[in-house]
Amino acid sequence: MDQGIPYLQALDALRQGDCGEPPALADKQGLLDAHHPDYRPGSRVPLAIGANRGEQCPLALARLLQSNSQVDDADLAGAPVVNTDVLVIGAGGAGCAAAITAAEQGVRVLLATKLRSGDSNTVMAEGGIQAAVGDDDSLQQHFEDTLRTGHFCADRTLVARLAESGPETIRWLISQGMLFDLAEGGPMGGKLLRKKPGGASRARILSYRDYTGLEMMRVLREAVELEPRITLWNRCPLVELLSDENGQCVGAVLYNLERHGFILVRASRVILATGGAGRLHLNDFPTSNHYGATADGLVLAYRIGARLRELDSFQYHPTGLAWPSHLLGGLISEAARSAGAWLVNGEGQRFIDELQPRDVVAAAILRECAEGRGIERDGLAGVFLDTPGLERRFPGLLRQRLVSLCHLAARSNINPTREPLLVRPTLHYQNGGVGIDEYGATTVPGLYCAGEVSGGIHGRNRMMGNALLEIITFGRRAGAHAASTAESKPAPKVGLFHLYDWQRQLTLAGLPVDVRGPLLFPPYGNFDLRADASLRGTATGQRHAALPGNPETAP
Repeated sequence: MDQGIPYLQALDALRQGDCGEPPALADKQGLLDAHHPDYRPGSRVPLAIGANRGEQCPLALARLLQSNSQVDDADLAGAPVVNTDVLVIGAGGAGCAAAITAAEQGVRVLLATKLRSGDSNTVMAEGGIQAAVGDDDSLQQHFEDTLRTGHFCADRTLVARLAESGPETIRWLISQGMLFDLAEGGPMGGKLLRKKPGGASRARILSYRDYTGLEMMRVLREAVELEPRITLWNRCPLVELLSDENGQCVGAVLYNLERHGFILVRASRVILATGGAGRLHLNDFPTSNHYGATADGLVLAYRIGARLRELDSFQYHPTGLAWPSHLLGGLISEAARSAGAWLVNGEGQRFIDELQPRDVVAAAILRECAEGRGIERDGLAGVFLDTPGLERRFPGLLRQRLVSLCHLAARSNINPTREPLLVRPTLHYQNGGVGIDEYGATTVPGLYCAGEVSGGIHGRNRMMGNALLEIITFGRRAGAHAASTAESKPAPKVGLFHLYDWQRQLTLAGLPVDVRGPLLFPPYGNFDLRADASLRGTATGQRHAALPGNPETAP
């Protein structure tokens, strides 16, 4: 960990001095090249197999992308088989939006999730959702801001669909019962409160306090529970996709964590909404991600033949908690900086415009720490998020609008109106992912992706608020398209056909076949799928696996 100016000395500098204006940023790309983790020498390797062969990928992710399957044909002998029209995997915001939309078209939907419905990064999204609803804003401005912030690497068609969907997405969420902060006029007639996110030319963030994702997930979970055409299976993670002889995705292998057994689900269409990869702790960074974010969807989509994009680009959120150590990486929303909180180094000076794009702000913080202007406390280095200064300029704002920040400060035994928080970048978001078209369809027939597992929307850097917009926009688009194209009869031949070619590629490339993926849980979870399956009393535990919620299949 970088060392810097002692905490008490830095605190005195903050209290006594004028923080001044941040210096102009002369060389943005030079800052990123020198200090952003994505550009760190030796952190990436070229992939040896698969659709992205030869492209650079972070070491930990490359190991999983080039892993062998957790199951084979023998493991699945005797496993129960379930048929559905549309299978949605992952019950965060994108998965729930996809399931609701598909079910509204009259098809049968099975929604399976690794943990419980809502246990996802969606509930941890604090800052808000973007939508061009202001009189001074436009869909074109939103489109251009998103492209520019993503370094012009995003798919322009996907960005256009994202931007143009904003107002309708907000109307849909409000119709579902979601609450938003109002600027004036009270709850019956007020206008939506808008804030400016980093990298944007207009104020277009809409939020509910600083726990917008939690509020969004509340209404989505309720909608899922009230929809009779949706069957929800909790604690049933995805362990492999099913294919037919033509390479089409025709279902998935799930694992019942409570019954220690495999379940085969045959489906005409499969939608992956499995989230990101934060719990791989790339470049040894802490993460703000939930416990199940282990790149499962990326691994399995790649194995069945889907093409990925920007797989070497990840977002390190500028303001993860840097102290105390037991809360390292906990997220402090960009809503704080959007509201006017300053970033201040150990010399008591602002060093970057706080509303620059996230990758630039993160790199600037890492530069301050690397060059000795960071702040050291108990061996941990960061910079100050000057919440006392924010409170002085806007009395009462912390308590009224930054509720989650105050809760995190209380867990740190800090009064944020009197003492600043020590922050440092935390691994936050997977900028790239599985390539999709405007309907969420991948390059593999029958397979869709929505949410953080998908790629092409954000380019090489994501703007605050576009993630919550993305999961609803493309979750709904994927659900609608999957439902409209689903066939009523399951595929006649369903199996692990794609694994034969995959294992041949592993052997020819000299890669180990005993490395298995997906992980399902981070390494420190000490979970071994094959060992867990053996608890059922057979070699793999599959033979008497009960289907969730169906007592007739219980042993």
